[in-house]
Amino acid sequence: MKKIALFCGAHRLPFLVRDSLRANGWEVFVIGLRGFYDPALKPDLVIRLGGAGTAAKECKKRGITLLTFVGAIGHPNLSDIRPDLWSISVLAKVLKHQKGYDSMASALIAGIESKGYKIIGAQELCPDLVFAPGIQTRVKPSKDDPSVIERAIHVSRLIGAEDIGMSVVVDRQVLAIEAAEGTAEMLKRVIKIRKGRKGSGVFAKMTKPKQDLRIDIPAIGVDTVRDVAAAGLRGIIVNAKTCFVIDRDAVINVANKAKIFIIAK
Repeated sequence: MKKIALFCGAHRLPFLVRDSLRANGWEVFVIGLRGFYDPALKPDLVIRLGGAGTAAKECKKRGITLLTFVGAIGHPNLSDIRPDLWSISVLAKVLKHQKGYDSMASALIAGIESKGYKIIGAQELCPDLVFAPGIQTRVKPSKDDPSVIERAIHVSRLIGAEDIGMSVVVDRQVLAIEAAEGTAEMLKRVIKIRKGRKGSGVFAKMTKPKQDLRIDIPAIGVDTVRDVAAAGLRGIIVNAKTCFVIDRDAVINVANKAKIFIIAK
């Protein structure tokens, strides 16, 4: 039996990844991050941020060396983390790399892997939870959409290169870029800006050039589609194979009903 420890933050993605892993023959040791995981997940172990020593001890007992991380925890303030002794040596490396979220994430992975573990991106193990390349919906881009799509992708990658965010909304101009507030709050700003305008513009969420997809994985869901529809936008652009889709069938159905296209590139 293949063994893996699944560290779980907030929302539904941990449920989907857990079930997908088990369906693919994995023995999954579920670890909930206190203050973030959904209690309905019923994890095998609960730890606080900074309490990785307990998880390491339990993983060693079970012969688990492969780890994966899913679910939102935002960008926690390191000053709020009370590390145990095991975690201190890992966090020391992270504290040296506070130039941005991406550099800190890579340092965190390097610190954990120096302890004899291997971290793998959940999307590599759960291809059923991501989009293959191509248009996913019955709704297709119009002849006027490709130039807006390419600009949105370009702008998303520009802000990603500066470790600002991943998501952008582009119409005739750049309407919004994602910063610390996250994708959902950015789209709410766009809804206010648009004031009922419909039928143009796109939302793009592309991975950052230096983003470490082993612990920082983008995702979209039905709420994303509904917010895009409320903003009167034409479509959604995401990366193929690296962006999780929460409830894929529902996402596609809602997009089709709202006459929104979804493209994975």
